Amino acid sequence: MFKKIYKEKVCYLIIGVKFMDIISLIIIIVLVVIVLFLILAYNRFIVLRNRIENAWAQIDVQLKRRYDLIPNLIETVKGYAKHEKNLFTEVTAARTAMMNATSLKEKSKANDMLSGTLKSLFAVAEAYPKLQANENFMMLQEELSGTESKIAYARQAYNDSVLGYNNSTQMFPGSLIAGMFAFKQKEFFKTEETQKGPVKVSF
Repeated sequence: MFKKIYKEKVCYLIIGVKFMDIISLIIIIVLVVIVLFLILAYNRFIVLRNRIENAWAQIDVQLKRRYDLIPNLIETVKGYAKHEKNLFTEVTAARTAMMNATSLKEKSKANDMLSGTLKSLFAVAEAYPKLQANENFMMLQEELSGTESKIAYARQAYNDSVLGYNNSTQMFPGSLIAGMFAFKQKEFFKTEETQKGPVKVSF
């Protein structure tokens, strides 16, 4: 009788231990799954953020390229339209504002200002047939046109990357991960309605 009771207790103990082992195993598996999910979600945000930074770097390269072209363009136009001093001053001021801008909002505003002054500059150039026929001016036209197209393309790629990132920060369960690791929404590189067309460089 004693042996029977002892065996039953031992059996219950073994079953209890096995049950606890199963519960522990389930808890461990759940924890591993959660950790893996957090790692994958975190890494996805890193990838999306890096895409935004890379896209912005491409915009910056083209903005710098345009910045370098403008002095030559102004000097060429000056040779034929010296009395347009106010316009040259505006273009130069817009160029300076573009390079001094630090935040995305400032860069966006300065970019619109520069695009507007360049449009005015090319509009003035239409009044000077000899200027339009100038080989250096024609070369600058072509280079500026290509640069403007690249800026527009890079801006679109940047905004697409920002859209994907922002969607991830707002949609569940990405919003939880974004909140945990302080992934904040990014700004779009916006363009004013009046500046959405490319700079006119063909006559």
